[in-house]
Amino acid sequence: MAVKKKPAAGAVPVPVLTPRALGRATLDRQLLLRRTAMSAKDAVTHLVGLQAQNTKPPYYQLLARLRGFRPADLSSLMESREVVRIVSLRSTIHTHTAEDALSLRPLMQPAVDRELNMFRKRLPGVDLDRVRELSRAYVEEAPRTPKEIRERLLTEWPDADPQALGIAARCLLPLVQATPRGLWGISGGVSLTTVERWLGYAGEAAPDIERAVLRYLGAFGPASVKDMQAWAGLTRLKEVFERLRPRLVTFRDEHGTELFDLPDAPRPAEDTPAPPRFLPEFDNVLLGHADRTRVIPAPLKGLNGVGNQTYGSVLVDGFFAAVWRLDTPRDAPAAVTVQEVRPLTAAERDALTGEATDLMAAMTSATEHDVRFGSFVDLGR
Repeated sequence: MAVKKKPAAGAVPVPVLTPRALGRATLDRQLLLRRTAMSAKDAVTHLVGLQAQNTKPPYYQLLARLRGFRPADLSSLMESREVVRIVSLRSTIHTHTAEDALSLRPLMQPAVDRELNMFRKRLPGVDLDRVRELSRAYVEEAPRTPKEIRERLLTEWPDADPQALGIAARCLLPLVQATPRGLWGISGGVSLTTVERWLGYAGEAAPDIERAVLRYLGAFGPASVKDMQAWAGLTRLKEVFERLRPRLVTFRDEHGTELFDLPDAPRPAEDTPAPPRFLPEFDNVLLGHADRTRVIPAPLKGLNGVGNQTYGSVLVDGFFAAVWRLDTPRDAPAAVTVQEVRPLTAAERDALTGEATDLMAAMTSATEHDVRFGSFVDLGR
């Protein structure tokens, strides 16, 4: 039978942080305890990017965090190429500053390689170095659609799987989505070119995983090694944390998991008020940890996404409490529908009504607004 060792005499016990305390710390760093006057570009930098699987969520992420944010604040940065849409963390599309696109993307190559390996068996006889060479030359002539890239590669390997060829090109090269894709209020299909071609310059500094860990803790801490690995889609980060240990402080969660943090990072009291927030699908704060109970209570795990359908999430008192959607029909009021996953009080509904009304005023052209409440029916359970 295993015997737990007693702490050495005089040893200082490691502080234990509750889910609520962890949540308040993360919400503070995610700019969700209070809106800030930070610029959109500075916020994208601070948050180490915005999850951008779809085109609109980055705008709603910033709306929830920045004082006076309007969609043009981010859209203009995309037009000027100061921020870009690129595959990075977890091999998914993120909105990053130009500088982070150049420095973070190489660090995430192991995660991207794992995606490519899932399709490697469907590419027998295909020379991946040649795929990289042909694809780079093709997309650097002009941004190309995924269909155009597949068709170009099929001229070399006509018997190969078209989808796998396209994925190989996307994984082998740091490809950005050229505008107008991602601009607010402007439709545009996906067209791709290399990040170096789009920006007109290449990164100078070598990728720095230790700096990435410190930045992650600044935006998501306190956090465990597994938390960062889940956020980035990387493995074997324990040795990096160990190298940084002298520069960090440590805690434990209620399950005994070791958590690392920056010494001077904010860790508010767990009774700090947390205002209601409407978050888009795939918001940073929902995907930043392996253990997400600091924001999503264990009994509600999975309710913000059923199968391939993911909903916008509503935070109440700092925790996931409802899902939401925005409808903007013609010749009718814009409407936010809130579906409760746990009963909301009258005061909570009133606060959410005000937040939803502000959201519609900022993100729609409608002059009339409606807020509706109901219960969430999870057909997946």
